[in-house]
Amino acid sequence: MSNPLPLLISSAATRAALSPDEATELATAFKALGDPVRLRLLSLIAAHEGGEACVCDISGAFDLTGPTISHHLKVLRQAGLVTSERRATWVYYRVRRETVALLADVLVPGGTLPSSDCSSDGSELPA
Repeated sequence: MSNPLPLLISSAATRAALSPDEATELATAFKALGDPVRLRLLSLIAAHEGGEACVCDISGAFDLTGPTISHHLKVLRQAGLVTSERRATWVYYRVRRETVALLADVLVPGGTLPSSDCSSDGSELPA
């Protein structure tokens, strides 16, 4: 398995704007979360006791077939958002918190919302 989002570490650490390569890589993770089923799967896994969930524990929360759930989990795994481990017949998933932290850091660098230099009437916004 490859390390997820390796390019983002430099921008997140330095608070620099994303490079084109970083933006492309980051878009893959955001695209994976752009589907409501995958976003909910990630949430269910993260909220599960111990931060780890068996596919058998989370698949019942959806009115979807097993192969469809497996597809969505595969997309999350390929985007570096979750890891998986097979134990006997079941696969257990865990959220990659470091990847989610990188995504959050890009959205809200340093944990604070940026201030705006625009006037309250929006007159300084580009046309």
